Amino acid sequence: MLILGIESSCDETAAAVVEDGRRILSNLIASQVSVHRPYGGVVPELASRQHLAHIGPVVRRALDEAGVDLSRIDAVAVTQGPGLIGSLLVGLCFGKSIAFARGVPLLAVDHLEGHIRAAYMERPESEPIPHPAISLVVSGGHTGLYLMSEEARYHLLGKTRDDAAGEAYDKVAKRLGLGYPGGPVLDRLAGHGDPKAIPLPVAKISDGSHDFSFSGLKTAVLRAVRERNIEPLAEGEDPMARRDILDLAAGFQKAVVEALVATTGRVTRRSKARAILVSGGVAANSWLRSEFGRLGAQLGVPVVLPSISLSTDNAAMIAAAGYLKYLRKEFSGLDLNAEVELRLGEGPVRRSQRHL
Repeated sequence: MLILGIESSCDETAAAVVEDGRRILSNLIASQVSVHRPYGGVVPELASRQHLAHIGPVVRRALDEAGVDLSRIDAVAVTQGPGLIGSLLVGLCFGKSIAFARGVPLLAVDHLEGHIRAAYMERPESEPIPHPAISLVVSGGHTGLYLMSEEARYHLLGKTRDDAAGEAYDKVAKRLGLGYPGGPVLDRLAGHGDPKAIPLPVAKISDGSHDFSFSGLKTAVLRAVRERNIEPLAEGEDPMARRDILDLAAGFQKAVVEALVATTGRVTRRSKARAILVSGGVAANSWLRSEFGRLGAQLGVPVVLPSISLSTDNAAMIAAAGYLKYLRKEFSGLDLNAEVELRLGEGPVRRSQRHL
C-alpha cells in the first residue's frame, strides 16, 4: 500500500511516499530557514506564502523520486494540526484536491502522532516496541509526555506550561546573536563549554504534575547575560572564541535536558513502562540523545529515537501515521478543516492513571 504524505504545519513544506507504513520510497522537504532567519523566528504570513510556492513542486518531486505517479497512490495523509492556520491549510487543501481527483481516501493526521510514529518506522519488525511505553515529543512548538498503553493509544501526562523546549533554544540563541534556528548551533557550541561554569536552574513543578516549564530558565539566562556582561556575538565573530557564550550554551543545554530526562524517568518508573520513545526536532540534540541512552541503561528499558532526518518535521512520519488510520478505516471527508489546537491524548483520565 502506497500512501502520499503531506506536511505543512509550520515552516517545512514536505511530501513523501511510504509503503505499508514503514518503507520510505521518498521523503522531500523544502526548508524556509533562509526566509525566516532575518526575523529570528517563523513569520506565519511568510510561511504560508512559501508553502503555496513549494507544495506543487515538492509533491511532484516526491512522486518522481519514488518512481510512481498519482495512479499508484492508495491514499493521501495530510497534517490536520496542530500548527499555523495558514500553513496547515495549504497542505490540507492540496491533499484534499488529490484525494478528490483520484478518488482515494483522505487521512487526517495529528502532527504530534506523526512524530511518535517516526520512532516506530526504523524499528525492526522482529523487535517490536514493548508496551506500555512512555513517549516524549519535544520540538520547537511542542513539549508533551504521553503514556501509551498500547500502540497508537495516547494519554497526555504532562506538557509545557509556557515555552516549548525548542522555542526556548531559539529565544536564547537570538539573545546571544547566534541566529535562527537556535537548536543546532547551541548544541554544537555546548559541546565546547563547561556546563558548571554558569549554573542555571532546572524547573521543578511543585504541584505533583508532570508538566514542564522553560520560561524561568530563559529568564535565568537573560539575568546571567546582564550580570556577567555577556555581549551578543558580533557579525563575523567566531563563537568558538567566546568562552562566555560556550559556557552559557552548555549550562542552558544541561538544564533543558536534565528537566526532560528527570520527568520522563520519574514517569517511566511510576508507570512501569517497558520502553521510552523520544521524538520531535529537539530529539536531534546530541546531548539529549546521550542522556536518554544513559537513562534507558539505568532503568533497563529500550530508548527509541528516530534518525536525525526523521526527528525534524517531515512527511514520511505523516504517511506512517496515516497508514494506521487506513487500516482502521478512519477516513475523512472533503469537509475536513485544519485544527490549530488539535490535542493528542487529552481524553478523560482513567482511574489506573491518576496515581502517575
